[in-house]
Amino acid sequence: MMIATTPKPPYYAVIFTSIKTEDDRGYNVMSTKMVELAQKQEGFLGMETARNELGITVSYWSSLNAIQHWKLNLEHTEARENGRSTWYKQFKVRISKVERDYGFESMNL
Repeated sequence: MMIATTPKPPYYAVIFTSIKTEDDRGYNVMSTKMVELAQKQEGFLGMETARNELGITVSYWSSLNAIQHWKLNLEHTEARENGRSTWYKQFKVRISKVERDYGFESMNL
């Protein structure tokens, strides 16, 4: 697991928070496919994800236009429909403009 390397701000973050149902038939295959597909989209900058009972995926994008193109991708639309009908009890999408970022990395790894 790695923290995404992002460019100097500004850029955008799409924060997808979810609670899954018990029915995860096909979920892992589709999730892997969506990551691979997103990485090929123009304007994609990186992604971070964590899941326990609550899942959080943050994807980073160069522009609102790039996010819109990702939303309109037909395979992504199919995944969203499966999410609504089968995989998620609840989800929320938030889109934010990143205006500042900073970090720390220990050299004692």
